[in-house]
Amino acid sequence: MTKFIDFYFDFISPYSYLAHKKIVSLNLRKNFKYNPILLGGLHNLGKITAPAFNERKMKNMKNDCILIAKKKKIPFKWNEKFPLNSLYLMRGCLLIKENQKEKFIDVCFESYWKDNIDISIKENLIKILANCKIDEDTFSKGIEDQRIKDELKKLTNLAFDKDIFGAPTFVVNNKIFWGQDRLDYALDEYNS
Repeated sequence: MTKFIDFYFDFISPYSYLAHKKIVSLNLRKNFKYNPILLGGLHNLGKITAPAFNERKMKNMKNDCILIAKKKKIPFKWNEKFPLNSLYLMRGCLLIKENQKEKFIDVCFESYWKDNIDISIKENLIKILANCKIDEDTFSKGIEDQRIKDELKKLTNLAFDKDIFGAPTFVVNNKIFWGQDRLDYALDEYNS
């Protein structure tokens, strides 16, 4: 049996947010390894057109997320600026100290998908960092470090090499479970 469930996510994905909130509500975070990827990069590698760029898919996705959030009692507000560039925050996941990651992930997801905040505006990013007690200067320099840039690219490429094509994706015992609605299946595999 595997020691944890790999959870591939991007803050830009509302379904990643919904899955994250369910993981937290079930008090199972310790069973998951959060793997940041750049969803846009993953889509480019797979030559996939994201739902955000298809009017019909976008409309359905928005309604679907609202429906799921209501059913699961998850605070949710469709971000009016969707899709926003999550690049700096995803790099930030690789940069920050281990003891800051949980709070950082919580605050970033909630800023985007609960509080309707434009995470691409510098002033909002500064507030997120302050809320997480992360030094703004260290963060700003760190996300421009070539090693951090390369690591996010590497993680995204490794996800693609594993046949991952979207977020959220869960991997347990080398089996792929794609989508927030497959979390229970991933947990079943984990507990089998």
